Amino acid sequence: MDYKDAGVDVEAGREFVNQIRQLVHSTFRPEVIGGLGGFSGCFQLPSGYKEPILVSGTDGVGTKLKIAHALNRHDTVGIDLVAMCVNDVLTSGAEPLFFLDYLATGHLNKEQLTQVVAGIASGCQQAGCALLGGETAEMPGFYQAGEYDLAGFCVGIVERSQMLDGSQVQVGDVAIALASTGVHSNGFSLVRKIVSEKGFSWSERLEVFGSQTLGEVFLTPTRIYVKPVLSARQAGLEIHGMAHITGGGLPENLPRCLGKGQAIKIIGESWSIPPVFQWLAQAGSVSSQAMYNTFNMGIAFVVIVPPHQEEQAITYFQSQNVTAFTIGEVITGSGELIGLPI
Repeated sequence: MDYKDAGVDVEAGREFVNQIRQLVHSTFRPEVIGGLGGFSGCFQLPSGYKEPILVSGTDGVGTKLKIAHALNRHDTVGIDLVAMCVNDVLTSGAEPLFFLDYLATGHLNKEQLTQVVAGIASGCQQAGCALLGGETAEMPGFYQAGEYDLAGFCVGIVERSQMLDGSQVQVGDVAIALASTGVHSNGFSLVRKIVSEKGFSWSERLEVFGSQTLGEVFLTPTRIYVKPVLSARQAGLEIHGMAHITGGGLPENLPRCLGKGQAIKIIGESWSIPPVFQWLAQAGSVSSQAMYNTFNMGIAFVVIVPPHQEEQAITYFQSQNVTAFTIGEVITGSGELIGLPI
């Protein structure tokens, strides 16, 4: 017997690396040293920093992958993978520098996994970071046929004086929401339960979603906010704090960007809940509290700015094709959200 008899095709692995080589190279920044195929990726720190701080983050896509597997569509989940990591790193004020991925599967399907890597490369291009390397693990008997799992790792950089840690946020500051493109990459265990138990199918077309199938709606990739947010700071917008609204929704994530002794008072009915969340609540008989504690409810990123820059912030993000609106203000408190409609 040999390794191939055991289910691991080493030669197919080499061919896969060659197949994705150009995708990886398309993301390279000037600081990348070397190419694909070594034991590690090398990256030279950008010049011009006085006190550079490296900021790291890691995440996955969760059970959203189950929908990709069910529909045999794999070109968007790579974007999700990058987005979940770079949006987290961004909240410290950091610019993402490079990204690594871990891709595990029972059997290496080159066509399928090339789609995944193409999505990862697209996400890196949107974030301005290099896809520095990764690992593809073929693990026979560990995954169902046609399935794979993903994990991502990102490193960014920020000048110490520009790093955000909650201490910059002041009572009276304004919370500006940046709209999501949908469910993004959280809450999919509940999404899948609703679709399954209520008798829907991923190929079904519902009037509320127009020409899109349910699968297409829920595979809409997570938006990457790196470039519009970093460019806003460079344009003079004084951002005091940022929050990435992921698992746990607004109640869990928004307070994480505040300083001690602070809370946020939410302005009632300050935004319209997108149809996808209204459908989930109705189809699954999900309570308002459970919805807000599970999903982003149309808000995937929040920036905290001084009150005199409220209109400037909204105008700037709108100019970058990012829907933005005021959802609340910072008040004295103990880390809670006051006025959330739950």
